Amino acid sequence: MHITNFQAQNYRNVATASIDFCPGVNLLWGDNAQGKTNLLEGIYTFARGKSFRGASDSELCRFGTDTYSLSLTCHTGGRAVTLGYRYAGGTRERRLGGAPVSRLSEMIGHFRAVLFYPDHLQLVKGGPGERRLFLNIAISQLDPLYLASLSRFEKLLANRNALLKDAQRLGFLDRDLLAAYSEGMATECATIAAVREKYIAFLERESEALLHALSSGRERLTLRYTGGGSKEDYEKKLTSSLDREIAAGCSLFGVHRDEMEILLNDIDARAYASQGQKRSLVLSLKLGEGEVARARSGEYPVFLFDDVLSELDEGRRAFILSDAGERQVIMTSCERRGFEGVAANEICVKDGVYE
Repeated sequence: MHITNFQAQNYRNVATASIDFCPGVNLLWGDNAQGKTNLLEGIYTFARGKSFRGASDSELCRFGTDTYSLSLTCHTGGRAVTLGYRYAGGTRERRLGGAPVSRLSEMIGHFRAVLFYPDHLQLVKGGPGERRLFLNIAISQLDPLYLASLSRFEKLLANRNALLKDAQRLGFLDRDLLAAYSEGMATECATIAAVREKYIAFLERESEALLHALSSGRERLTLRYTGGGSKEDYEKKLTSSLDREIAAGCSLFGVHRDEMEILLNDIDARAYASQGQKRSLVLSLKLGEGEVARARSGEYPVFLFDDVLSELDEGRRAFILSDAGERQVIMTSCERRGFEGVAANEICVKDGVYE
């Protein structure tokens, strides 16, 4: 898979832009705050469905406007696919191949990308929510049934939490309705956990091989999913601690509480890995995500690297860029120097203009 063209209008600091990309390494270079990360943010919208920096649609509009539009054309499965996104006056419009689509789930998966930017160190050193988010984004791009199950679970969770909050506040609980929500949640939890466990086993194998090569055999990666179980297991958890849940005003059990533990040489990486080791772990997991995607879909996703190489030593930089001919990489850097003979396409970025 590779992007051939990306267009933006009134997006962040971009008035209008149409950028052609080629297979291999594409370098976006220029000073800070010129629009390099904005471009990656716009591209990744088509993989995740929203800004990876947490911005709302209205915040993404260029200053002084209340509308923006994005378009991406990629080559995948032997054909060209065009995706579009437009926001105007509070209304979103998504298009696939020129035809409008009503649901985000209808777009996710047509363009797949792996994003690595500095904040992704939180994947190792952050809380469980960071790792669940990583799993949800990675798997959703490959498995539309997982995305649908996750969507149903989140709606059930919101309804169940509202019921528990009312019980906490008013002292009354509709037990029949709670039982219905609990049963539905247990069904989705079992489905989601099973897919996560299978994905993690695959990811561990790929990422472990990458870390082994990256560390010259000195470091070993283990991934462990804590939680999981059958529908009956989750149902038991959701019915056995009702008093605690009412007191908390929320659901204390479910896949929204499960965890993917990351172990380095059999020790908790979050607590004991050095900064350099955490960086290598994230790099291995992100490249491993790409390998899993290739195995599942038959082609590599697009790799988006935001100012990552500047913080890596020469060996790790070379490792990322090795075999780049098989993958499309779009990366940002403040400097052009150091990419001679590596970048097949160089784009200078200044004040939201790409040349």
